[in-house]
Amino acid sequence: MSEPSSTPSPTPSLTPSLTSLEITAQPGCWRRAAEAAANASGLPAPGERVAVTGCGTSWFMAQAYAALREASGQGETDAFPASEFPVSRTYDRLVVITRSGTTTEVLDLIGEVRERWEVLALTADPATPVVRAADDVAVLDWADERSVVQTRFATTALAFLRASLERTGRLPEGVKRVAEAAADAETAVIEPLPRAVHSAGQWTFLGAGWAYGLAQEAALKMREAAGAWTEAYPAMEYRHGPVAITGPGRVAWILGDAPAGLEADISRTGGTLVSDGARLDPMADLIRAQRLAVAVAESRGLDPDVPKGLTRSVILEG
Repeated sequence: MSEPSSTPSPTPSLTPSLTSLEITAQPGCWRRAAEAAANASGLPAPGERVAVTGCGTSWFMAQAYAALREASGQGETDAFPASEFPVSRTYDRLVVITRSGTTTEVLDLIGEVRERWEVLALTADPATPVVRAADDVAVLDWADERSVVQTRFATTALAFLRASLERTGRLPEGVKRVAEAAADAETAVIEPLPRAVHSAGQWTFLGAGWAYGLAQEAALKMREAAGAWTEAYPAMEYRHGPVAITGPGRVAWILGDAPAGLEADISRTGGTLVSDGARLDPMADLIRAQRLAVAVAESRGLDPDVPKGLTRSVILEG
């Protein structure tokens, strides 16, 4: 596979893109989500067997929440893309994340399982079909977006679900409360990114535990907005082959804490290492990756608000 040509450090646009404006709104959205979660109905109860689903970005948020909930000891929690959901399994509750509430695979899945399981939907539109399809709905309309590429709705949905875990007082060790993550996000929306990450030709995002879903989302943002060559792996799996892709002019970015020895392994490749897990919540670090995606897109003459081949919702005919 040929490597894209290096891109210069971009000059900020005089007119920010919609995506950029939506990215910067995330700290406030997360705080509001935490408030909404405090009195929300339909959230998984401790001990329930839960499945979480979505498509694209929503699936990656589902993965992150599933890992967080199970690590908190609140019950077995699985995450699947709606198009590949194993409907023969047995769950107490299905949690659906869908910004538009119109995605065909999501609505079809709800229709197939609703008679057997309780369904909670998180959406941005109070008038969307998923509102009528689910048993309970959390409408996060203040986090809706005009741009095609998801940023603030996805992380706000995850903030809402993270905050619901706080209600039990049992968060996994080392995981911050949403209020702390929002404070980190305020740093992430304004601090300069290293020049080397702008000019790289390839980016690999890594994460362990719940941060792996965020690493996948970071890579997806780079592909969607900038058409960039990006990959994502569980942090420890990176050593089992993917490390070979990293070298001079390429970036390995760890979201969350780095496993012992991984930073040294990356440094030996000659690639650029980005690792701020000791300082930033992984969800806040994802904001920096979102900003990078916009910057690289603009440096390549692309419009991050209108990515090639994408629409706001995938609605299948027939």
